[in-house]
Amino acid sequence: MLLSQIRSLLQTIGLESSHQQNSNDKEIAPFICSAPVKYMYAKSSPDYMKTGNAVLKFMLINQRADFSFALFTGGLSNPTLVSVSNHVSFINPKAPVYPRLALGKKWDEMTVTWTSGYNIGEAVPFVEWSRKGTRSRRSPAGTLTFTRNSMCGAPARTVGWRDPGFIHTASLKDLWPNLKYTYRMGHELMNGSIVWSKNFTFKSSPYPGQDSLQRVIIFGDMGKGERDGSNEYNDYQPGSLNTTDQLIKDLKNIDIVFHIGDITYANGYISQWDQFTAQVEPIASTVPYMVASGNHERDWPDSGSFYGGKDSGGECGVPAETMFDFPAENKAKFWYSADYGMFRFCVADTEHDWREGSEQYQFIERCLASVDRRAQPWLIFIAHRVLGYSTNDWYGQEGSFEEPMGRESLQKLWQKYKVDIAFYGHVHNYERTCPIYQNQCMDNEKSHYSGAFKGTIHVVVGGAGSHLSSFSSLKPKWSIFRDYDYGFVKLTAFDHSSLLFEYKKSSNGAVHDSFTIFREYRDVLACVRDSCEPTTLAS
Repeated sequence: MLLSQIRSLLQTIGLESSHQQNSNDKEIAPFICSAPVKYMYAKSSPDYMKTGNAVLKFMLINQRADFSFALFTGGLSNPTLVSVSNHVSFINPKAPVYPRLALGKKWDEMTVTWTSGYNIGEAVPFVEWSRKGTRSRRSPAGTLTFTRNSMCGAPARTVGWRDPGFIHTASLKDLWPNLKYTYRMGHELMNGSIVWSKNFTFKSSPYPGQDSLQRVIIFGDMGKGERDGSNEYNDYQPGSLNTTDQLIKDLKNIDIVFHIGDITYANGYISQWDQFTAQVEPIASTVPYMVASGNHERDWPDSGSFYGGKDSGGECGVPAETMFDFPAENKAKFWYSADYGMFRFCVADTEHDWREGSEQYQFIERCLASVDRRAQPWLIFIAHRVLGYSTNDWYGQEGSFEEPMGRESLQKLWQKYKVDIAFYGHVHNYERTCPIYQNQCMDNEKSHYSGAFKGTIHVVVGGAGSHLSSFSSLKPKWSIFRDYDYGFVKLTAFDHSSLLFEYKKSSNGAVHDSFTIFREYRDVLACVRDSCEPTTLAS
């Protein structure tokens, strides 16, 4: 926490990195400097309007460079730089920070990704880890980064550019199931000394099919917030900190998190990725933090994305694919499967083509078809855009209640392979459907589902932080529960037969909607509409 006293009739104070490059391009307000980290109004201090004196407090995080305070007059519409403070320095700005755990490609692997200022020519990165009563092991880490030229357009290539440092990932292998491990990141310098992070802990994944208590958090569109009350250029995620804090508060009852797209809303201002990874560090350093690709990570014209918009601010997926690890075969194709105990997750990438005949469609079918439902009864589909059902206002105006071309190809896969629940973000609210197939409710029950599978339940859970989305005035029969508020979902698998679904408010963690599924393996095998292959009576 840094205290700055301002004794001048100035309108704003801005905080910037001393490593920024100035630019005459003005892509996005507030235009107060190149890639501002955050800013405050002097008049937000109670004494400013009376005395002309202001006391403003900024919370700084390590972003591998010195910081300065810049004083402006003229507000955001016509800022004029008056003065810049001396540099504020961290003891070691290159130190390893913000670890992010993720499931590996095998059930007994966990990856650790972190950020530092050390390139491989300066120091060798690794993770030291152990479980209680055993000797420590060291796993080497790979090092990646990206440059301004990696970006597809402005502001990411111009006023939004900021050096992201170096991103390191180590894979911890041959883990024992459901055991607590301690780890820390290290960088061995050329002189033989080691720069260490602090110690962290995580619990390893259960064996696939293992019958134990397993708890999953799912949400989309969270973004970041500023705990010091300051502003940044993209200040429209008012629920972000509440969601983050509720997860931190309940962390001992959480095993894995899925953030299903629209991760930071950096939108081309690269400094925001550090801000976000710092915000979620208490969560991501303790449980696997799995991400999916959204329009604000990927979309840019002529970049290969399925949509031609500019929602990524010129990032075109590069920071997201570098800053977080996920078990995809090709990071640029942001789809993957993940096994966690009794769960199989099939994570799609709505910013690439998912329609029948596409490469991604083939992956989705393989992911759904290859799971052994006797061992992993809970089959979950995840995507950012709503490929299923939503009564969001703009979908309602189109008359489709879905992303255009959304469910046309995929609904037969969900039904054939008996997907229990499909989750989506993109729409910033909460909504749950009945078990549905081809626009028709297959079960009229609302709170408890048992016996043979009838249809997939579709859930919009995009209200984790960003400005809320309005519902259509029309509410079809299939829309069971809607909530115009901030929240997230928690799934609790008690065993192979019992699953609890809870939608919780970000404001207080209270359960606002819930249902249970009770299904034996024989119920999974049972044939229902369009779910079984043709049969014959031939002997």
